[in-house]
Amino acid sequence: MTGVNGQVGSALKPLLMSLGTVQAPPREELDLADARAVEAWVRHHRPHLIVNAAAYTAVDRAEQEREAAFALNAQLPEQLGCLQREWGGVVIHYSTDYVFDGTREGAYTELDTTAPLGVYGRSKRAGEEGLMSSGTPALIFRTSWVYGLHGRNFLRTMLRLGRERAEIRVVNDQWGAPTWAGSIARGTMEVLAAMDRSVSSENPWAEGWRGKEGIYHLTNGGATTWYDFTRRIFELRPECRALVLPIPSGDYPSPVQRPGNSRLDNAKLEKVFGVRLPHWSKALEDCLAELPGAMHEALLTENNEG
Repeated sequence: MTGVNGQVGSALKPLLMSLGTVQAPPREELDLADARAVEAWVRHHRPHLIVNAAAYTAVDRAEQEREAAFALNAQLPEQLGCLQREWGGVVIHYSTDYVFDGTREGAYTELDTTAPLGVYGRSKRAGEEGLMSSGTPALIFRTSWVYGLHGRNFLRTMLRLGRERAEIRVVNDQWGAPTWAGSIARGTMEVLAAMDRSVSSENPWAEGWRGKEGIYHLTNGGATTWYDFTRRIFELRPECRALVLPIPSGDYPSPVQRPGNSRLDNAKLEKVFGVRLPHWSKALEDCLAELPGAMHEALLTENNEG
């Protein structure tokens, strides 16, 4: 497993341990941008399953750090797929709504044409294409607006700003499904539980994946704006007393245009695996219920760029 200290990785690792031995090297142990180091590590362990939860997610900074973004988001998943092909391994990889330009009406399906707006989105789309062309059975889960109690993300920033400031301005013309990392982790495990595993196969996962590999959308249900998401956060955490004011995307300074519509259709996931994630509002409640007092204080006072 890669990205063990990230939002999805930290939520998923404890659950994966129920399936067998989990090797999850932190960044200090394995530099994922070092292709030679990655090859040596994977060849040494020869895993049945690789869960690639690592990613370069700094959307704005990616415009100046294209090489770094493509190293993690494009080259790494393709390399993992090529290595796994040698011994019949399989891969789970996470992608993003940013592969779309956000101009479509309604929710995007897996068959809709991609059109990334910036380096981040282009690097993630290249990663999808590279992994799919590797010949290794892979599940690619596109998700959106990921947040959690670990790493830098919108929820943690709002929890801090809601207490520190008198008012905050939040974009109100971008639509999507805020998706809790915990929901992604649990949804991933439900998919794995739906897979047939063979006790006679050298790799118990290999046969069950045939015909099911490909891209799936995996988000919490419903849709909202960043503005209304923030208002719901503050409703659930009354110590966040800042006044929330809606603004258009044009008033938010950014070198990269965000998709105006990030809604993803999850029907394929439910049809193939019977998996459906809870509504975004319920997932937010579940997430905040896991926030103990001591950690809450740390989240609100740390110097977090979000």
